[in-house]
Amino acid sequence: MIRVLLAEDQGMTRGALALLLGLEADIEVVAQVAAGDEIVDAALLSRPDVALLDVELPGLSGLDAAALLRDEVPDCRVVVLTTFGRPGYLRRATEAGAAGFLVKDGPVEELAATIRRVLTGETVVDPALAAAARSSGPSPLTARECDVLNAAVDGATVADIAGKLHLPESAVRNDLSSAIDKTGARDRMEAVRAARQQGWL
Repeated sequence: MIRVLLAEDQGMTRGALALLLGLEADIEVVAQVAAGDEIVDAALLSRPDVALLDVELPGLSGLDAAALLRDEVPDCRVVVLTTFGRPGYLRRATEAGAAGFLVKDGPVEELAATIRRVLTGETVVDPALAAAARSSGPSPLTARECDVLNAAVDGATVADIAGKLHLPESAVRNDLSSAIDKTGARDRMEAVRAARQQGWL
């Protein structure tokens, strides 16, 4: 049996996926979690062969959790699922060591086949998303610009961001200005939205 961990914050979707995967003769869902910060503990406890991770989870994103799983449970293969096929997500998932990347609206048979394929060592990526990622190029934002934009999400002031990230206010202003320029935005909130739409954050 292929042991699967399922991380999805929407209860109905998580339940439906678990039920449908459970109908496969060779797949058993051994753990289900609703938040990203529950993934590693659940994986250490249940020892899945494959973890199916939604990108957008409360607590910790599926992309960040994928990187932690790579370090903490290296024998677990990761397949990232997303509602939004953003090229930046694919790049980040690959960097985090994910073996698969699928858009959620595909058939469950495709998901089951992907689970089997990643266990044989294959990397499986939604073809349309792979093509979009190739044409979009890498994120223009530096790691610190991403940190500053993430810290600005809730309307935090420059002083708040500087305190949170332990940076001088002048550096925060420069990073915000650079990120706004690189995203073609008019202000920091628009820059956050633009970066999220591209999957850079």
